[in-house]
Amino acid sequence: MSSMELQNTVKEALNALYHHPDDSVRMQADRWLQDFQRTIDAWQVADNLLHDASSNQETLIFCAQTLRSKVQKDFEELPSEAFRPLRDSLNGLLKKLHKGPPIVRTQISIAVAALAVHVSAEDWGDGGIVNWLRDEMNLHPECIPSFLELLTVLPQEAFSHKIAARPERRRQFEKELISAAEVAFNVLTTCLSLNELKEQVLEAFASWLQLKHAIPSATLACHPLVHSALSALNSEVLSEASVNVISELIHYTSARSSGGVAAHMPLIQLLVPQVMNLREQLKDSSKDEEDLKAIARLFADIGDSYVELIATGSAESMLIVQALIDVASNPEYYIASMTFSFWHNLQVNLTERDSYLSCGDEASIEAERNRRLQIFRSSYESLLSLVSFRVQYPHDSENISREDRREFKQTRYAVADVLIDAASVLGGEVTLKILYMKLVEDTHSCRSDETWDWRPSEASLYCIRAISSYISVVEAEVMPQVMALLPKLPLQPQLLQTVCLTIGAYSKWLDASPNGLPVLPSVIEILMSGMSASEDSAAAAALAFRHICDDCRQKLCGSLDGLFHIYHRAVSGQGGYKFSAEESLYLVEALSMVITELPPENAKKALEALCLPVATPLQELINQGPTQLQKALARELTIHVDRLGNIFRYVNHPEAVADAIHRLWPIFKTIFDHRAWDMRTMESLCRACKYAVKTSGKFMGITIGAILEEIQGLYQQHHQPCFLYLSSEVIKIFGSDPSCANYLRSLIEALFNHTTHLLTKIEDFTARPDIADDCFLLASRCIRYCPHLFVASAVFRPLVDCAMNGITVQHREACSSILTFLSDVFDISNSSRGEQYKSTRDTIVVPRGPSLSRILIASLTGALPSSRLEVVTYTLLALTRAYGMMALEWAKESISLIPSTAVTEVERSRFLQALLEAASGADISSLTAPVEEISDVCRRNRAVQEIVQGVLRPLELNFVPAISS
Repeated sequence: MSSMELQNTVKEALNALYHHPDDSVRMQADRWLQDFQRTIDAWQVADNLLHDASSNQETLIFCAQTLRSKVQKDFEELPSEAFRPLRDSLNGLLKKLHKGPPIVRTQISIAVAALAVHVSAEDWGDGGIVNWLRDEMNLHPECIPSFLELLTVLPQEAFSHKIAARPERRRQFEKELISAAEVAFNVLTTCLSLNELKEQVLEAFASWLQLKHAIPSATLACHPLVHSALSALNSEVLSEASVNVISELIHYTSARSSGGVAAHMPLIQLLVPQVMNLREQLKDSSKDEEDLKAIARLFADIGDSYVELIATGSAESMLIVQALIDVASNPEYYIASMTFSFWHNLQVNLTERDSYLSCGDEASIEAERNRRLQIFRSSYESLLSLVSFRVQYPHDSENISREDRREFKQTRYAVADVLIDAASVLGGEVTLKILYMKLVEDTHSCRSDETWDWRPSEASLYCIRAISSYISVVEAEVMPQVMALLPKLPLQPQLLQTVCLTIGAYSKWLDASPNGLPVLPSVIEILMSGMSASEDSAAAAALAFRHICDDCRQKLCGSLDGLFHIYHRAVSGQGGYKFSAEESLYLVEALSMVITELPPENAKKALEALCLPVATPLQELINQGPTQLQKALARELTIHVDRLGNIFRYVNHPEAVADAIHRLWPIFKTIFDHRAWDMRTMESLCRACKYAVKTSGKFMGITIGAILEEIQGLYQQHHQPCFLYLSSEVIKIFGSDPSCANYLRSLIEALFNHTTHLLTKIEDFTARPDIADDCFLLASRCIRYCPHLFVASAVFRPLVDCAMNGITVQHREACSSILTFLSDVFDISNSSRGEQYKSTRDTIVVPRGPSLSRILIASLTGALPSSRLEVVTYTLLALTRAYGMMALEWAKESISLIPSTAVTEVERSRFLQALLEAASGADISSLTAPVEEISDVCRRNRAVQEIVQGVLRPLELNFVPAISS
């Protein structure tokens, strides 16, 4: 198709995309246009249409975006001689479209900036892009707005990873911009005289300030651009651009890389008073909301940037703190919350010992710390009253949208964090007293009629709950009054939910305080009310009940009859409780924790009573016969099995749990035998067995053999991955037990032999990633707990082959488990007794070394997502560390396959040098940067990534079929 035909086709496709009534036609047009953008013809067609005076706005936007994307990602498609015509064409478009659609002009500006990232200053000519741009502005003053936009985006593109430039070139470009900063600032200073462009000039200046080392602080302090931005702060309408400049200057002066605050005092002393002059405007109710937001942002920036100076408590510092209090008092939450990070950072600075190391000895440190805490006391007291009301439910809380409800929850979490900061500075008891006074005030008007507003009381109680971890467990002044007040509050659902959560939060106080025991019956009664009131309050009450039973377990041992009554009502579903089946597990856990405190002879009997109401429904279902058991919904089984699992998990009486699982085994075996096809039921049952194994350990005795025999047979029929993770727990507990060696050897060989037959090619891993994940987690555990059984087994070799086949599976957990297993194999000789397995490992790994190295390098360079980089890097470095110069040769062989158009000799050498250092025993953590760089280079665009993967071909490197021995 000729260029003209393609241009017409693009126009037709765009017309169809934006205007055709048929959705399928629009989708087809969209797909065609996306495919077209990836072609080499897109360069010329997009350029032609942008220069075509007849192109409409839709065409201009599409072509500008296409050209910008091509320059960013596909510049290497072009021959080197194409650079100058491309630069001149883009320059022509900037001039031609200087009064055109802003979106088009922006895309062209980004394209020119991206071009400058790709091309060195020497190759650009004219002294580099900034000097070239200055000359163009002098030659074409009517186009200055376009060139100013380009000047603005240049520093932004220095940090853009959308541009497919090599890391070394990106670093070089940043240096070129820094060296040209003075020229850029001179250009911008000249443009200040054009009043209509002042806003744009300041935006460009703010952008250049992101280059932290570009210009000395002393120069900035007297620079016309800085003074122009400062003068704009006092204008009638606050300039967003001037705020951006001042904000960038504040960040510049606090950047540790530029010397930190001490190196920039002249500039700081210029900026801070100018911003402080805006303080009165914070209280001006007539002020535009966007202006208030901008002013608040500047104060927040000052607070965050100079928090270490502010923490000294000087008179000047306290003026800034008062201004931040003014911001925090703004009725608009999004403005007030700008200060929250400051209050946290200040708290850390005031309370952590490291802030005072320069004070000298311990006595001096403590004296200075107390002095500062005293200075900021009133500020944090004010802050408490300013933020606590923000957690109050809105009047129409029942009708607010899901989005508003989510935002309200986020607000409460953020405010809770501020309350914790205040408690850290003021002390928990002082904070509690302030919040309690507010609660008393809110509940004073509590009456039984409907006029009482529950919301302020709920908000105060939420705040008291938020600081629970800062209250001493023996606090005796306020907490007894709080607990005495709770039963008197009305049973409004949201208030009751917070009451229940507060009880749970202070469970440790209830246990330790002398005042705790007398109020336990009343708080448990409140929790029972909560369980019946609403779904939200029931969930809160169940969780609180768990906390109470966990922390007050010794006190509650004598009240088991009452607790069992609550438990029976909960698990039978006849108590009217409104929590879900999952939340009922909290009650199971609660009783299990109390039983843990009983002596062994009593615990066994209590455990039987705990299991009985849960096991009975399962037995009844089994009694109905195999057909009915197979027809039952998974949930009819898992609700009870999960409860038994939690009992085994939380009743810490190993012998009693072992006895319980032995008695229940006939039920479990029947479910295993008739529901092995059902993944949900098997997962629940295996989890219960896992907890029993974990708690009982060696007391499991004969039952463990029955469990292993069962899952070993069923796995070969039904391939449930949960059988593998149950085996992992068994290996952890019994792996080193000589009496279990025969059982475990048989288990290992059966499970792995079957798995390697299931996973023979990458498609198998993709289809069953859960099996791959659990298989290699089990394999890693075998290396740790029973290498004497595993490494010498016949399945070890095919399992390594299986792992090689699956390295490039895209599933995150499966891939990570495979790579971790391989790392464990390479590192096996590092353990205290690992040397004895080294020769076996080497017999398997060395013949596969070249292929393993190549697959791992392919994974680094694009076969796996970049999010997997850390674990792949560790595996490759572990291989290198284990095999030294031999591994280096494998890596050289693989990396040499990549053509120099994709990876230069310098980049190749830097990568191999890192591997050489790993082989020589260097700390692996120090070698990740060169590995990340080779990954970045090979992923810089689609074409390069395809070239690299095309030569490495990781999927063709299976050493031998994984099922062989």
